[in-house]
Amino acid sequence: MTATKVSARESAQTGLVTVAKGRLQQLLAFASLIVISAFFSVASPYFFSYDNFTAILFSTVVIGTLAIGTTFVIIAGGIDLSIGTGMALCAVMSGVFLVDIGLPLALGVPAAILFGGLIGLVNGFNVAVLKIPPFIATLAMMLVAQGLALVLSDSAPIYFTDVAGYTDISTGNLLPGVRFPNAVLVLLGAALVAAVLLTKTVLGRYTYSIGSNEEATALSGINVRRWKIAIYAFAGLFIGLAGVMISARLGSAQPATGMGYELQAIAAVVIGGTSLSGGKGSIVGTLIGALIISVLNNGLQIMSIPQEWQNVILGCVILVAVYTDMIRKKET
Repeated sequence: MTATKVSARESAQTGLVTVAKGRLQQLLAFASLIVISAFFSVASPYFFSYDNFTAILFSTVVIGTLAIGTTFVIIAGGIDLSIGTGMALCAVMSGVFLVDIGLPLALGVPAAILFGGLIGLVNGFNVAVLKIPPFIATLAMMLVAQGLALVLSDSAPIYFTDVAGYTDISTGNLLPGVRFPNAVLVLLGAALVAAVLLTKTVLGRYTYSIGSNEEATALSGINVRRWKIAIYAFAGLFIGLAGVMISARLGSAQPATGMGYELQAIAAVVIGGTSLSGGKGSIVGTLIGALIISVLNNGLQIMSIPQEWQNVILGCVILVAVYTDMIRKKET
């Protein structure tokens, strides 16, 4: 047997092992979700009901949308701390486009989403071209977005009272006769698109490749800088979408919101099995991670656990997820 055939067989075996471990991580996350849900169902008679189930899905929309975009960034070996305040800025821009400028709904909503892409584009340029570490580049953008949201809104909420149909994007019911908010359908649609792009397109392949070994990817002739910018810009579109969804849910653009959302979104990505060192992750796992956070928050609230202890418990869950990722990395 030639060395080439042996190398090919070993490479295939390594790939199968990696896929198997990824599937196992998803199953473990899903099993954790089932166990947590079962615990709260026993602990409280109010947890296992259709209304509460819908409330959990509804509360997952914003975190899940942010987490989907963040999944691409983290798989590529980066990080984005600006997604929370960037979301608030996109919500404000939605108010500027629809209320202040008076654009029709069909133009104002896409414009707000594209503004999120602009935020991601700037982050990608700073990271890929200026070579600023992702932590510092996105931390700076977090502060810039926070300040701009307050400046553009004059530090006051922008209400969508006169914008017909805007709140229906989130709180309306597209399915007749069913109390199921549109926001959940938007999240599922966004997740489906992201999953296809991550697993079936060049963008997804290069995202995994850059996160696994950036130097080897560059040596193979791929323009890593250009694709990094594209990855951050694409992730930024989900920042814009989250801004639209949260402002449509509230019926107003609240410029002071956003802080803390980035931590929950990153936590959802990590809990779902995406490696902080890059090269591994999935959209399905991210959605499971977002649901785990929502179920925890919902169940603890139903049990009247103080907010302070809710933060402690969520922090412990994140520590366990990161430690598990570290162990998995060492084994690999």
